[in-house]
Amino acid sequence: MRPIDAGNGGVIEKMSRILIVDDEYPVRFALSEVLKKHGFATLEAPSGAEAIEILGDQEIDLVLLDLAMPGMDGIATLQELRRVRPNVPVIIVTGRGDIATAVRATKLGAYDFLSKPPHADRLLVTIQRALERSELQQLLNQLDRSVEASLEWVFGKSTAMKKVIEQIRQVAWSNFSVVIQGETGTGKSVAAEAIHNLSRRAEQSFQVVDVGVIPETLIESELFGHEKGAFTGADKKKPGFFEHANGGTIFIDELENIPLSIQGKLLRAVEEKKVYALGSTKPRDIDVRLIVATNHDLKKLVRERKFREDLFFRLSEFTITLPPLRERVEDIPFLAVKFLVRASAELNKQMRELDKEVLDILMRYPWPGNVRELKNVVRRAVLLSGDGVVKAEHLELLIEDRGEDNEVSPLLPLKEMAAMATRDAERRAIKRALEITNGNKSKAASLLEVDYKTLLTKIKQYQ
Repeated sequence: MRPIDAGNGGVIEKMSRILIVDDEYPVRFALSEVLKKHGFATLEAPSGAEAIEILGDQEIDLVLLDLAMPGMDGIATLQELRRVRPNVPVIIVTGRGDIATAVRATKLGAYDFLSKPPHADRLLVTIQRALERSELQQLLNQLDRSVEASLEWVFGKSTAMKKVIEQIRQVAWSNFSVVIQGETGTGKSVAAEAIHNLSRRAEQSFQVVDVGVIPETLIESELFGHEKGAFTGADKKKPGFFEHANGGTIFIDELENIPLSIQGKLLRAVEEKKVYALGSTKPRDIDVRLIVATNHDLKKLVRERKFREDLFFRLSEFTITLPPLRERVEDIPFLAVKFLVRASAELNKQMRELDKEVLDILMRYPWPGNVRELKNVVRRAVLLSGDGVVKAEHLELLIEDRGEDNEVSPLLPLKEMAAMATRDAERRAIKRALEITNGNKSKAASLLEVDYKTLLTKIKQYQ
């Protein structure tokens, strides 16, 4: 039984319909009787051709398929089933002599295979898992069609993320500027895009600007555009991100990397709704909603005079803080399975499940790289797995690099790895200096050649 929408907010239970394809009547009869006793509706086909015909005419949730059939054999039938109804899971039920062929069938898209006669408990568990995976895939497909109805499937269902989701819903329909803050990999760009997709600007442009990868000398030109001849190499007029985003939303990531000299121009663009291209004295009108993201404490940067206070207040009309994954571990199993399904589709591998031990490891791991790291770990584990199940051995190659204090190195893009490596090196150096000086912070600061205040700030930063 599975729930379906009955309209008006109601839900009814519907029997899952299973098509049994086997040329032997006793096999079809036996399987059908077992399944009916456990609440499934069954249909039967004695040949591959009839199975294809039934699948084309009726709603089927799962297929049990024999391999050794006269005429159109199981492999040919599977290939046609996958063409006609690619989202319907297929479980191979075959004789012991066909195991090698059954393995080939899983590579061609079958969910799993069972030897004849299948043990009832194993059969039911395999069917249930296949149906659950199919339903999850359908939910992920719905996500692409309806962002508003699926925010929980993007971010998770923990209490912490429900608060974030509610904030996204509240601010999306306004025209507020939004600051999204959180550690690396927590999903700041995903949250920004969700706000845009739920806003009245959803049909307009969504421009993403990663300030961290733009050379400082080009940031102004990239944001506001430039005129021909504005600088060496400017051989033609070029509009900036603000003009490309006109009518829509511009998302500026790593906001803290915008130089003070350009922050004033950004403030003027937001307040006056005008931009001045580099090399031009004529303003251009723009209508842009601004969303920014940072993994730094902007208030602290304001106090240190590294970020303009007036710009901070103008941008932070609404602030959303994304919690790190280690503070919402209850979301890890769902996110892991979601990434498993997506990686399976991307890599064309029929992955059935995550081993229980794998889930235990994922739940214990601190995830310094947060959701992005989890996605990368699962994706690489799917690549390494060869039997449809992600096991602990597939994770050891990915998160085995443990350093001092048994800490685990994250698996992230190189740019982010470099930044994290720098912070880690600082933390270790400070710890070592304090050990050498028996905790004397003044001596440690002298040893590290930094002032005392900076050392105290770093100690607090690295806890």
